[in-house]
Amino acid sequence: MGVHGALIDHENERRSSLTGDRQTGMNRRTKIVATIGPASDSVEMLRDLIVAGVQVVRLNLSHGPIDDHLVRLERVRQAAEDVDRHVAVLADLPGPKIRAGEFPAGGARFVAGKTIRVRPGSGPSDANILHVPYPTLLNDLSPGSRVQLGDGAISMSVLEVDDVEATAKIETGGHTSGEPGVHLSSETLRLATPTDEDLELAETMANAGVEFLAVSFVRRSADLDRVRDVVAGRAQLVAKIETRSSVEYLHEIVEASDAVMVARGDLGIDCPIEDVPHLQKKIVRHCVEVGVPVITATQMLESMITAPTPTRAEVSDIANAVFDGTDAVMLSGETAIGRDPVGVVETMAKVAVRAESEASYRRWAERLGRVQRDQEYWATRSIDPITAAVTHAASLAAVDANAAAILCCTHSGRTARAMARFRPGARMIGLSPDLAMVRTMALSWGVEPLQVATYDSTDEMAASAIETALEAQKISHGDTVLILAGTASSAQQAEPLLAAGAVGAATDVLRIVSVA
Repeated sequence: MGVHGALIDHENERRSSLTGDRQTGMNRRTKIVATIGPASDSVEMLRDLIVAGVQVVRLNLSHGPIDDHLVRLERVRQAAEDVDRHVAVLADLPGPKIRAGEFPAGGARFVAGKTIRVRPGSGPSDANILHVPYPTLLNDLSPGSRVQLGDGAISMSVLEVDDVEATAKIETGGHTSGEPGVHLSSETLRLATPTDEDLELAETMANAGVEFLAVSFVRRSADLDRVRDVVAGRAQLVAKIETRSSVEYLHEIVEASDAVMVARGDLGIDCPIEDVPHLQKKIVRHCVEVGVPVITATQMLESMITAPTPTRAEVSDIANAVFDGTDAVMLSGETAIGRDPVGVVETMAKVAVRAESEASYRRWAERLGRVQRDQEYWATRSIDPITAAVTHAASLAAVDANAAAILCCTHSGRTARAMARFRPGARMIGLSPDLAMVRTMALSWGVEPLQVATYDSTDEMAASAIETALEAQKISHGDTVLILAGTASSAQQAEPLLAAGAVGAATDVLRIVSVA
């Protein structure tokens, strides 16, 4: 056969082990988040979406009354139960939104090079005057300020400001209608994040039992603290990185978050659009290093809202997000209002599987192992050194022992998240007695969540984990598996080493077991 032929066979075998078939449940490690709306909120459609590959359902609270979202939450629970899957629900808080005064029927066209008056107030808008119901508008604008409409396609530069209005030059023209969003620089925006409405919605959705709440326009970690005080541990918080400030204070915000979303739409408005791909890579890399799940979002298959197939650029975008190491990729209007929500999910799943077969996960794990040996790595990390060391050892042992699976036993999900940082080739199974925590693990890269019975000792834990994984047909008799967990005493052992703010026991148990 020769060395070249052997290498080809080895590579084909590696791809096969990563892709598998649909029945194994191992065909895709990158998770899919899908927004539901009028096109996808029936129980029947939700069942089809979950079977097609959706692991996290997003409720966009910017659209529709709260009662509609509460009904959708119940439908998601019903659909997930019907198909026996653990599905997380993410409720996305609106954040501070400014909308222009309504344009006339048929909308208006903005012509590049012309000037327009921008005036505070709730009056109607047209091609000559833009009314913005934001009282401090003129205080927040100065010559050179940028004003953008909608998704940023229409942009203006302020020329002068007086006591009544601002005059702006249209730099990028286009057509707009309805009440489009008005975007000002987050550096000057005076609206608080989160808003009072956000806090009310957060409490309602936490009471209803969602697993995640996404906080919009986060600028500092204190913005998350306000939501956390209201939620009181009933839901995990996803920080949306979409402002200059959130990029500047990225480490601080990630440290205070349970998960992160790279919200590329507003990020591309608040920052130079040519910076967005680089910021995406920076954000994803940092989140993976510290074990915080990260979602890449916005316009991933936008054309499929109306078209049956994606553009080549969209396919490349998904693949590159997978190569970056993202935990999840997200669909918005594609599944909320699109022509074929299930087809969109199936397309995204196929692209992700193909990209995973080429991703350099082994190289990533080797790099991470080197990075965490650096003492500076621990300056702002919430993963304690014991957990970091044990999960690193597990990533190496899984290769040496040719392990079929890594069983991550966890009450908080932290063990599974820490293990997922290394992007192991072996199957990762997250086991927790807490159903809410089982669902949250649906967001973490490669983790297949299972609910397990409670246990009182390490031996009971190991036996229960193996029995549960066997019953779920995640492992087989004769397999070699790794078992990861934290013992009751590990919190005291790790306490002197824990980073400020870290909570919970360290992961200090690693067993290699041959399944009888």
